[in-house]
Amino acid sequence: MSDGLSPVRPSGLEPPSFCAVYMVGAPPVPQARSRWRRLLGRWLTSLPFHLLLFLSTVATTLFVGAHIAGNYALGLEPFDWELSGSFLTGAWHQPARLLLGLPFSFTLLSILLAHELGHYFTCRYYGIRASYPYFIPAPTLIGTMGAFIQIKSPFVTRRALFDVGISGPLAGFVLAVPALVVGVLQSKPIPGPMLGATTGGTIMLGTPLAITLLAHWFHPGVHPNALLLSPVACAAWVGLFATALNLLPAGQLDGGHIVYALFGSKHKAVSRGLWLALVPLGIFCWKGWIIWAVLLLLIRLRHPAVLYAEESIGRRRKVLAAIALAVFLLSFVPTPFAVR
Repeated sequence: MSDGLSPVRPSGLEPPSFCAVYMVGAPPVPQARSRWRRLLGRWLTSLPFHLLLFLSTVATTLFVGAHIAGNYALGLEPFDWELSGSFLTGAWHQPARLLLGLPFSFTLLSILLAHELGHYFTCRYYGIRASYPYFIPAPTLIGTMGAFIQIKSPFVTRRALFDVGISGPLAGFVLAVPALVVGVLQSKPIPGPMLGATTGGTIMLGTPLAITLLAHWFHPGVHPNALLLSPVACAAWVGLFATALNLLPAGQLDGGHIVYALFGSKHKAVSRGLWLALVPLGIFCWKGWIIWAVLLLLIRLRHPAVLYAEESIGRRRKVLAAIALAVFLLSFVPTPFAVR
């Protein structure tokens, strides 16, 4: 993240005259290239480009959502792609089938948008320059690789850092909760003979604590793992998973922002501790945690200092930090995906 400051050349260190002559005689090609780079940069940060990414993500999540809706109607696991060939053929001849994906797409994108807008408007409140949300359409299990905003100004205070970091996860979770309630109510128990009858290679979803509690409440006597999640519940599950990932207390993730705002220099120890915990989780629970451990090393575990560090961020923010910890515990699942 750029600090927005341009370098200052000390007096008496002007470049020699031959450098100026060389620059004057340089061909105009670099100027033309820089012009195209400026135009490309303007396009990549323009509102139409962000809308294009968003609409593309709507299309990819509609496709995935329609397949999940079809599986749900047949009593199959959401990400069972055994019938993908027939689904692709049917969607090609009857594009209206994609409308079946609206519940999944609308729910998921609403949660992701609420998360990113939470960050964006908090940045605006503190005068921090930030981009519009970038949505990433991708041919993944959920039709997207998430969304993010680019923060272009340094954080001045720990309070601003805390508020920007926590606003996204809390905003997304506020939308995920009612979606999860509706989705679990719509979900149905898998009939006894169909348990374990899925085809080989089926991807099973883990059960976070939030879904476990709601499943016991709305479907007493049914084990949460024996509940066939509806498309809305699947979208809320993805929203919870994204929230848990962002709240990991490491690096410059949202959880890392919160930890740095709370504990300052102790952030490094917490960040390293989480990294060490991801390794056994990757070995024994889900290999994806190994990938996350590598990513955290690539983006570095440390956190840049704020320009002005207050003595305390205040009692209210500490209470919000405790709420964020509760949100993380409700959303986190050690084995989010398993193949059966």
